[in-house]
Amino acid sequence: MSDQELFYLLALLRVDGVGDVMAKKLLANLGNAEAVFKAKNTQIAAIDGVGAVLLKKLKDKTIFESAQTELDFIKSNAIQASFFQDESYPERLRHCFDAPVLIFKAGNIDLNQKKVISIVGTRQITSYGTEFCKKLIEDLAPLDPVIVSGFAYGVDIVAHQLAMENGLQTIGVLAHGLNQIYPKTHKKYMAKIEENGGFITEFWSSTNPDKENFVRRNRIVAGMTEATIVIESADKGGSLITANLANDYNRDVFAVPGRVTDKYSQGCNNLIKTQKAYVLSSAADLIYNLNWDIESKPKPIQKQLFIELEPDEQKIYDFLLKNGKELLDIIALECDFPIFKISGTLLNMELKGVIRPLPGKLFEAI
Repeated sequence: MSDQELFYLLALLRVDGVGDVMAKKLLANLGNAEAVFKAKNTQIAAIDGVGAVLLKKLKDKTIFESAQTELDFIKSNAIQASFFQDESYPERLRHCFDAPVLIFKAGNIDLNQKKVISIVGTRQITSYGTEFCKKLIEDLAPLDPVIVSGFAYGVDIVAHQLAMENGLQTIGVLAHGLNQIYPKTHKKYMAKIEENGGFITEFWSSTNPDKENFVRRNRIVAGMTEATIVIESADKGGSLITANLANDYNRDVFAVPGRVTDKYSQGCNNLIKTQKAYVLSSAADLIYNLNWDIESKPKPIQKQLFIELEPDEQKIYDFLLKNGKELLDIIALECDFPIFKISGTLLNMELKGVIRPLPGKLFEAI
């Protein structure tokens, strides 16, 4: 994105009454942010939801001064700005209807990694929560997931620290601009996190960590990840908001169960009880439900040479070896087998140890 494009986009987002949804509507109808400001009133007024008040605010020249100030801050601090249609924008977040039009990043963030999860929970993490989080991240480390959290006290900062200890990329999603850090006591972690990931925010440098911003921040935590894990939570709290947002975005949610008498297990237990989250007792639960392969290296196939396969089995095995994980229906179609026949054949192959079933009626060669 050029400086000029970013300038007009900042100006558009500075207009009072233009939120992420309205901005996307204006951009979809008029092409880009500069075109919005140069369009005739009749063109803008024809867009659904635009009234006389918004038309007037689009003519406010002071928004350009604010946009220039923010652009200067971005350039002088090597901030990376990502438009929601850019390749550098988090792919999963892009598909959320209320995703930010623009996000700001600092550090060495690689969002091309497929395995991205968020870990959230209470700011009053217990020894039980700490130990579970430690074991979970250690066990997931061979899969090299990106760990996202909110950089707050408790579960958040523990997750960030453990990610770095295990050589994983970690991303803190902030509820304020990149010119400050909250809480201030976490400033000591900033440099190391930026080396091993970095920070993301939708807020300008003039934005303070006000209470309402943390709720807005949570939709990024939930939206940019494949799954949200709640380690510990009381019966109310920000992590439960994140979990509900993840459900709204059709993301998987996992919760660590605890004793019914424990204050900081009540939120997790309720998520499980109301079927808003899977039970998370170990990394294996996450790996199974997300259909992650625990083996990060290519699987050796030499051992298959010593197993005798029937012609039909060999055909299926060769197909899976070439195409990777496939649905039962696709296997039947591509290998030209009726469903009733292929089910029994797949079972025999599984018993021979040459394939394995996966969640969602998927199969793969071993």
